[in-house]
Amino acid sequence: MKINVGNTDRILRIIAGVAIIGAGIYFNSLWGAIGLIPLLTGLFRFCPAYKLLGMNTCPHR
Repeated sequence: MKINVGNTDRILRIIAGVAIIGAGIYFNSLWGAIGLIPLLTGLFRFCPAYKLLGMNTCPHR
C-alpha cells in the first residue's frame, strides 16, 4: 500500500473517526462503527477510494 493520505487529511480523518465512534457510543447506535473507516484510513495513511480516483493528498509522494 502506497501512502496517499497527507498530514492534514490524516489528522482530520482521525478526529472525524473518533467523533463518529464517540457519537455512536453516546447514542448507543451501530452507526458509530462507520467511524472506523476514516479512523483506519487516517492511521494507515492509505485510502482505497483515493487510489481508485487517482487522488493523492500526500505532498511527498
